[in-house]
Amino acid sequence: MAAMELRVLTDRLAVCRLPADSPWPVPPADRSFFAAVRTTEEISVVVSESAVPEGAKVETDWRALEVAGPLDFAMVGVMSSLTAPLADVDVSVFVVSTYDTDYILIHAAALERAIAALRGVGHVVHAG
Repeated sequence: MAAMELRVLTDRLAVCRLPADSPWPVPPADRSFFAAVRTTEEISVVVSESAVPEGAKVETDWRALEVAGPLDFAMVGVMSSLTAPLADVDVSVFVVSTYDTDYILIHAAALERAIAALRGVGHVVHAG
């Protein structure tokens, strides 16, 4: 896998869990980061910490690394090339994918360690 280019997003994000029968969460009006998935068991939402849905179980203090896209659906090994170096330095991740690209969420306390690990294997990370 060739080196990937990533950009650190500025927002601090929250990963939230709502019951599956909850009303669909409303995206923030300011068009900040928002991702939601509904399963039979839950609704998971990733959103700016300032826009957490009421009544959600919340994990805060996440930062996102955006993979430069768009990524071709035929690409193989993208997540592996990014998450393996992070696992090697004990950085856990929460991944969100869109049609065009992927986002790797990392706890803010581990962000610098994650950036160093990714750069150490040849990826380009634009911080701040």
